[in-house]
Amino acid sequence: MTEYTNMQLKVMEPERVLIDREANKIIAEGTNGSFCLKPRHVDFVSSLKTGILMYESGGEEYYIAVDEGILVKVGERVLVSVLNGIMGRDLSKLEQAVRERFEKTEAMNKAAGIAQKSMEADLLLHFLELEET
Repeated sequence: MTEYTNMQLKVMEPERVLIDREANKIIAEGTNGSFCLKPRHVDFVSSLKTGILMYESGGEEYYIAVDEGILVKVGERVLVSVLNGIMGRDLSKLEQAVRERFEKTEAMNKAAGIAQKSMEADLLLHFLELEET
């Protein structure tokens, strides 16, 4: 059995790598509950729900607010793929950053919904004009 003293944690969004660094402890929230990984933990796969992933590196704790995703541990490598992630060292500042991104995303979704309804109304008007001719 191979002994690992650290894990190599890599957290990725669809278009970028958030972090790629050593960690000696990872705590995350899976769909079946929260769990803690340490270097000697068996290989592991879990779907993640929206929440906070905490990792410890060099005696310091770091946090990443994650949207749903998947975590895979194989040997010393831990790969995490998420839709969105926001890194932070201070939980209160991280909460504020998440809230700001959520409000921005909500506003963009609202604008997209309005644009879609406008396009649907225009299309319906064109169909009505075609019927009249």
